[in-house]
Amino acid sequence: MSGSSGSLIPFNRPFMSGQETAYMLEAHANGQLAGNGPFTRRCHAWLEEHVGCAKALLTHSCTAALEMAAMLLDIKAGDEVIMPSYTFVSTANAFVLRGAVPVFVDIREDTLNINEALIEAAITERTRAICVVHYAGVACEMDTIMDISARHKLFVVEDAAQGMMADYKGRPLGSIGHLAAFSFHETKNIISGEGGALLVNDECFAERAEILWEKGTNRSSFFRGEVDKYTWVDIGSSFLPGELIAAFLWAQLEHGEEITARRLDIWQRYHQAFAAVEGAGHVRRPRVPQDCGHNAHMYYLLFPDMEKRSAFITALKDEGIHTVFHYVPLHLSPAGRRFGRASGNLDVTVSLADRLVRLPLWVGLEAQQERVIETALQHIR
Repeated sequence: MSGSSGSLIPFNRPFMSGQETAYMLEAHANGQLAGNGPFTRRCHAWLEEHVGCAKALLTHSCTAALEMAAMLLDIKAGDEVIMPSYTFVSTANAFVLRGAVPVFVDIREDTLNINEALIEAAITERTRAICVVHYAGVACEMDTIMDISARHKLFVVEDAAQGMMADYKGRPLGSIGHLAAFSFHETKNIISGEGGALLVNDECFAERAEILWEKGTNRSSFFRGEVDKYTWVDIGSSFLPGELIAAFLWAQLEHGEEITARRLDIWQRYHQAFAAVEGAGHVRRPRVPQDCGHNAHMYYLLFPDMEKRSAFITALKDEGIHTVFHYVPLHLSPAGRRFGRASGNLDVTVSLADRLVRLPLWVGLEAQQERVIETALQHIR
């Protein structure tokens, strides 16, 4: 790192709203640190109200929420689930664990989301579901995708790991598919360190979701007085986060709109700063369709080739600024080749994955953002 560049600017720094510690102490004072206590129930109510889902259940990760979705859909060996290749491994793993085959479809040039025009060509008699990923908190083309699912009698799962507080045509992400999953990992907008949530939009899944969540028992029904004892009634696992995690998350949810607004300001400042170099053809900025209200989950630039991308990352690292690329396409990974298959040509996925770089974006960056912008512009040719 050059001596003149100042302190290190990390890619991410977890933000605390100010009440996290107090609420965690309150959870301890309540005498319950295991899951499904008062803070868990507050988080559930907040999510159900703000997303508009039939039921929300906190999980210890978005991965767990996706695994619950696969269980609820009764995904079995040999079933196929259509999804993008440009996503995190959990999108595929959740279904592979049930014996399913991920069928990878190419992404759109503009949003980097699954190309809805290619989905029907990937459907076979074994297809059971479509799992969409709202990349960078920008919505997939959900009207078209839900229409495809209805015509072919398929389920839709929204992997909305990056989609908290974003919307599609005024509808919150996570409220559109039959099931959805959020992430509260420390790299996301609203965080609990590790954590996630399953969102149930089709009420036919609501009762069973609660049973799977409670290790396959009807324990929640028992505590509501609906049965006189609880017992093992279905498959399930330990999906609940502890109450300390829920307490931390509650402090974040209370400030969800403020956090999103501050991130959007940072995002917009980047967007304005790189307009000229995009106009000169040196990089491409993110595209957000008019119908999509994004949440500023990330700001990325697309370089002409991998060589320029790599040189940019190295140059900023030398200046004490941490930037990163993103996913290695799943269809090119060892496990992706073993467990899944590609539908058609995935050239867009491969090309964009080689050229994308993500800039630091976190609440609190504001005071140092100008340094990131000035340094970046010096190394974009």
